[in-house]
Amino acid sequence: MKLFHISHTDLDGFTCQLITKEFFKEGYFYNANYGLEVKLSIKKALEDMLEFKDEEILFLITDLNLTFQESKDLDLDISKMNENGYKIKLQLLDHHVSGKKSADSFYWYYLDDKRCATKIVYDYMFEEYEGFDCNTSAWLKPLVDAVNAVDIWLEHEKKNFEFGKVLMSMVTKVKEINNILFADLSREFKFYLLKEASKYLDEVDGHIKLDNEVHFIKKEFLKLNNKDDTLDNLSAIYLVKTLDDIKEQLTVTYQEHKGLLTYCLGSISIPANAFLKANPDYDFFIDINKKGSASFRADGKLDVSILAAKLANGGGHVNASGGKFEDFKETINFSDVKNYIQNKLNKI
Repeated sequence: MKLFHISHTDLDGFTCQLITKEFFKEGYFYNANYGLEVKLSIKKALEDMLEFKDEEILFLITDLNLTFQESKDLDLDISKMNENGYKIKLQLLDHHVSGKKSADSFYWYYLDDKRCATKIVYDYMFEEYEGFDCNTSAWLKPLVDAVNAVDIWLEHEKKNFEFGKVLMSMVTKVKEINNILFADLSREFKFYLLKEASKYLDEVDGHIKLDNEVHFIKKEFLKLNNKDDTLDNLSAIYLVKTLDDIKEQLTVTYQEHKGLLTYCLGSISIPANAFLKANPDYDFFIDINKKGSASFRADGKLDVSILAAKLANGGGHVNASGGKFEDFKETINFSDVKNYIQNKLNKI
């Protein structure tokens, strides 16, 4: 069975996916906040399912409440695909009461406001797929209880509640790996942090010890060798290596110049400079965010103030400039962004 799992972008949402990843090991994972991101994620998941017509598919949506119209549209889409020979089981597991109308109308929409989505998913896996082995349950169940305590605010469960607060802060503050450009890797980073955090659950004052150790747990993940460094430096080195691994996918061209394009990377001065120095065949670096604001960087081979002015009515310095694309449309697909920018570059 192939798993396609869309979940929210908070502690509860990511822990839902940690659970299904432990069970299925492999799958297609997507994360979305509300509004446009949900619609785009559903669209992307449905597109990815098209190549698996001969396999059974579990399409799971967790910790996200759909509007009635979104539910109606999704129900129709899945029905049409199944009528055409697909074998898709659709299941939504959520705890937000704002989804009651959808839950009352669609059999696949399960709502329980007495448990967080993580706990609902954990229980669901046991009920539908015979659960996990004893070793997995031993660390996963206590983690689920801590997430449940903080997500639905059970202050009387003091130990779990305090531990859950640290977990929530830990996941919220994960900024070292971009969650849009490197969604899979960012998710794996969060899974790693959650699994490492589970080791402190049985300790006395485990929440305090975990809070003290989060910094060092992050560094262990980001180290590319045994050499220690500051978290910022390790993050920058890791980012440049990650960019280098997929640079062909991120490459755009302007006349005879080759550049690297990123989406929602943010604060690009250090990584852009490091990347351009490590890759002398690249002359410029562009990062654009969801609203169309863009940052341009170079290393002396191209005047990006002119490029920014031509592309996005921007400007600035020779090696550092900015601008805004007024006609840019938010997306979750990097290919859309790349096509948009390359088309602009081809016209100037």
